[in-house]
Amino acid sequence: MTDPVNEAPRVPSSSIRVMLPYHLRNLAQVGDEITLQVAAPATVRSVLDALEARYPMLQGTIRDHDTLQRRPFLRYFACEQDLSHEPADAPLPDVVAAGKEPLLIIGAIAGG
Repeated sequence: MTDPVNEAPRVPSSSIRVMLPYHLRNLAQVGDEITLQVAAPATVRSVLDALEARYPMLQGTIRDHDTLQRRPFLRYFACEQDLSHEPADAPLPDVVAAGKEPLLIIGAIAGG
């Protein structure tokens, strides 16, 4: 029997699917897609916090160590929308928060 007084309150969470570019998958030694548990509401910041906590080798690769700003040649996409310039604490689309669609972290292509 559990004691409801001493039981920690449950924080709602989302199971978020994340797809990483090849070089970050290689660094983290993961497959095409990973799943992370993120406290609700799911945001880009909360997903990246969970990603870096689970895969510490990725710290500083997606966002700057000090400023936590997105690295210039990486972009965030979900539901065919570029979320790269949205506030980091803006809620992700409902289908991403529900795990039906992934959050994509994509390496930008530059050249001439």
